[in-house]
Amino acid sequence: MASLVRIPIQRNPHYKRSGLKSYVYLLNKYSITPTVQGPYSAAKGKSLLVKQNADGTQGEVTATDQQNDSLYTCPVKIGTPAQTLNLDFDSGSSDLWCWSTGLPESTQSAGKGHTIFDSKKSSTFKTSQGSTWQIQYGDQSSASGNVGTDNIQIGNITVQNQAIELATKLSSQFTQDASSDGLLGLAFGSINTVKPTAVKTPVENMIAQDDIPQDAELFTAYLGSIKNANEESFYTFGQIDQSVVPSGSNIAYTPVDNSQGFWMFDSTSAEVNGKTIQLSGNTAIADTGTTLLLTSDEVCQAVYAAIPGAKQDSSQQGWVFPASTAESDLPTVTFMVGNTPITIEKQHLGFAGGSDGNTVFGGIQSRGSLTFDIFGDTFLQNVYAVFDVGNTRFGVVQRAPPTSTTGSQVKSEL
Repeated sequence: MASLVRIPIQRNPHYKRSGLKSYVYLLNKYSITPTVQGPYSAAKGKSLLVKQNADGTQGEVTATDQQNDSLYTCPVKIGTPAQTLNLDFDSGSSDLWCWSTGLPESTQSAGKGHTIFDSKKSSTFKTSQGSTWQIQYGDQSSASGNVGTDNIQIGNITVQNQAIELATKLSSQFTQDASSDGLLGLAFGSINTVKPTAVKTPVENMIAQDDIPQDAELFTAYLGSIKNANEESFYTFGQIDQSVVPSGSNIAYTPVDNSQGFWMFDSTSAEVNGKTIQLSGNTAIADTGTTLLLTSDEVCQAVYAAIPGAKQDSSQQGWVFPASTAESDLPTVTFMVGNTPITIEKQHLGFAGGSDGNTVFGGIQSRGSLTFDIFGDTFLQNVYAVFDVGNTRFGVVQRAPPTSTTGSQVKSEL
């Protein structure tokens, strides 16, 4: 048995949490029409998101309106000799793209602090003639460019001839993100955007090239709390780290429906302070590239009805609660992953300080028109997650609860 290798997750030191900006980013990522009143709405007859200006007119959603949610990045070595880039590992997409020297000089200059991949300096890089890629969100922000292949190294695993999507154009949404040099998709390859022929993801190539054992065709994620900078965060590939599975607990698995390319599973009920909300036929996806947890308006109503003074705030387009709320007064909220209940620790129910200084923007928000839940970091920080590609299943185990902060105010931790 090979010794366990953890891929360290780095926290973005420049990340400043903004509830509304993170929410707008999600509305765009999944083309969601919001059902909570606020400054952003869907344009009539289009999938675009527009901003309602103070004078009643509509305007474009700009980079400053949203936040590219790369709170976490991981080091990936690309090429020969290796160039190390910090990439956002995203289980909600399937492209591996990075900043490249093919970008305009003005973009490269604007991206100070980024590592920019130079394919000409790699002896193993090969251009994929005729292949292009483009990722585009609902507000028309985008990244696009050319494609080549090269060797990449993640931890102790080297993937040969991995497709690398080189950005030659980036919208300002990406240039304003100082921490991430690109993205590495961990969803299923069916939603890869390379044309005319989609390419294999790094995990698919790990499996095809026997880089990971046949009985462990998987990766795992342990995302440390955003409120505890000292808590270690990591990924593993082809290995499960049993040291973070609490004594007496086992990883519980549920089947995944990957027909849409996502890590989608049944989540047919939720519970708030012991009261069950039945959600017949409901599903959810695990998305490491998302900070919030989005769920139905019915569940949101139940969660925030249990917090005195909580409300929908139209200026922040989301659910907020008083900043003076003691953590011990927050409700116990549980979501199902298949047949396994997972409790959201109370420290994660508050995501960011509200824009008015007196409220907290909740970590659980409305999914609007979306037909499934999105379990982002608000959920994933409570579990050790196993993405089992070989068996098309998703595994979770509830992590040990954090040290009690009874009586502390939520705002003081944000």
